[in-house]
Amino acid sequence: MAYIQQKAVKSHIMLFDAGHFPVLVPKMFTGQYWKTQNAITGQATGRGTTYFFQHNKNEYVLRHYRRGGLIGKVLSDQYMYTGIEKSRVWQEFKLLQHMKNMDLNCPTPIAAMLKKTGLYYQADIISKKISSAKDLHHILLANSLTADVWKKIGQTIAKFHHHQIYHHDLNIHNIMLDIENEVWLIDFDKCGIRQGSNWKNSNMVRLKRSFEKEKRLRNIYWQLADWQILISAYNEAAMAN
Repeated sequence: MAYIQQKAVKSHIMLFDAGHFPVLVPKMFTGQYWKTQNAITGQATGRGTTYFFQHNKNEYVLRHYRRGGLIGKVLSDQYMYTGIEKSRVWQEFKLLQHMKNMDLNCPTPIAAMLKKTGLYYQADIISKKISSAKDLHHILLANSLTADVWKKIGQTIAKFHHHQIYHHDLNIHNIMLDIENEVWLIDFDKCGIRQGSNWKNSNMVRLKRSFEKEKRLRNIYWQLADWQILISAYNEAAMAN
């Protein structure tokens, strides 16, 4: 069971699972620190660099919060501070905790840090790495998926929606498969619990556009028949719930 502690060090506020990090200091939320420990096992680039590192025989993911769009060119990683509980990093950490308690396939939150500077804050989050998993985009560049896997993807999304989990950016980069073909959803920044059902269809429309875009740009191993299998499994699971 997770033993979550909160700790303040000067302008830094940290939330962390003491079972994984009995001792935690702000510099441990930087890629440079883990490089000096020779602990980096990989990295991924997007808006910024996400680091994968090993610590006490466990694999972790370190992500720095960065903005996109036009505002990101001015305030690349700064957010208006209106309280700890309203910060994006705190909300994502708490949402991940909630989803793990619901037995949903999402990353396990390990630690979060907020650094307050004047009216703004910067933030980082550490989660447990999903073992031997790759995102759908990576997989579909090389191989097609079986009908059973497409069904499982639809059923997994339906399970999240049944628990009213809204994913702000549901796309093929944020859906992962492990070596057992278990389906996982990742990257829950700006996500949350949302009442009602009207938003669920929009979520699925967004996902379909993601497949269509990558088919057009990268010619991934995907066709409309695959979507029909996914959405049929989603609808069937949604009705059963």
